[in-house]
Amino acid sequence: MPSTSDFRPGLVIKYNNELWQIIEFQHVNPGNWRAFVRTKLKNVKSGKVIENRFRAGEAIETIRIERKEFQFLFRDGSGCVFMDKENYEQMSVQESEVGEGAKFLKDGESVDILFNGAEITGIELPITVELRVTETVPGVKGDSANPGTKPAHVETGATVNVPLFINEGDVVKIDTRSGGYIERVKG
Repeated sequence: MPSTSDFRPGLVIKYNNELWQIIEFQHVNPGNWRAFVRTKLKNVKSGKVIENRFRAGEAIETIRIERKEFQFLFRDGSGCVFMDKENYEQMSVQESEVGEGAKFLKDGESVDILFNGAEITGIELPITVELRVTETVPGVKGDSANPGTKPAHVETGATVNVPLFINEGDVVKIDTRSGGYIERVKG
């Protein structure tokens, strides 16, 4: 049975009946007290990060996670449809499982889906996406220095707050984790 001596960043363990990925860990030996391992764990499903201590040498259950690259095809009534890039099989995933970033996925976008056997344990979207602005109020010349923002609809149907100088047809870079505007894409 694996123990805390097998910890390494990226290892997925089962703790309190949930899957957690080890972000970082440190072995601590405080003088004449018992040694322990201080860890920072990230929940595979929710993304929540916690800190926890394990006794040195404590038995743990490790989980083997398989990562496969899929291509987003389209949204249907039940969720998002993805295609396996290796064997071209399609699968539908509930939009709630994909997360908040699902509204920024456009056709052809690549994502990584994490599996524990046949069960989906997580979906990793690209951190940034480039989307065309389809609808927004017109920008005013000279507003590039003004820190104000305005709502803009992008090609996937999502609404993003963008600076006042952004116009319809501009391509903007968006952070899928926060839904925030990063920059206007040149070209």
